Amino acid sequence: MAQEQAELQHRQLKDAVYAQILERIVDGTLPAGYALREGELAARFGVSKTPLRDALVRLQADGLVSIPPYRSAVVVGYSRQDLREIYEVRELLEGACAREAALRISADDLAELSAVMRDSSACIRDGLVTDGQADDLAVLIDRFDTIMYRQSGNQRINEMVGNIRIHILRIGRLTTRIPGRMVKSVGEHQAIYEAIVQRDGAAAEAAMRRHILSVMADQLVNIGDAVEEGAR
Repeated sequence: MAQEQAELQHRQLKDAVYAQILERIVDGTLPAGYALREGELAARFGVSKTPLRDALVRLQADGLVSIPPYRSAVVVGYSRQDLREIYEVRELLEGACAREAALRISADDLAELSAVMRDSSACIRDGLVTDGQADDLAVLIDRFDTIMYRQSGNQRINEMVGNIRIHILRIGRLTTRIPGRMVKSVGEHQAIYEAIVQRDGAAAEAAMRRHILSVMADQLVNIGDAVEEGAR
């Protein structure tokens, strides 16, 4: 019993350390190229190096950290090719989600999408995102996408989206910095929403795929060099 409790505590501890480092990588507190020195992190989180190393190995498996031999782990960035590949996967998966959501969505979730679009529009004034609203707008757009994933009715697609969701959220943080991008995203989601309201699966898929390709193009033009720092 004592051994089982110790193993449980260790598993809970390494999960907590993993979650804290993951959150800091996604929100940019630990940027690409940052050296994850074990001593520094162990002191910061108040843990021994064992659960910390377990967490770093897990982050390496996620594609967020590189652990070179005899050196500190490093937060990896995204190359231009990484961005293209991630967005190409998103285009296929999220296009399918939008198509199926248009055919399956419930009245309650459709009403929730309507509320999301209303709140999103309220963040924009005179064609610009109002001061301090960019992060709120990003949360609303993520909520729209989450509802759409849920309503697609395809568990396999949801699992595949989940596998790249960490990267979607991390790259999405950079998207908010691109001038005009968030306003454009609201307009693109409005087109997706209108197709879903009409129960037009083909139009919803096409609108979603246009949105993904539009975001990718803006990413590559505006911040391609920035995301390459620390790239694999």
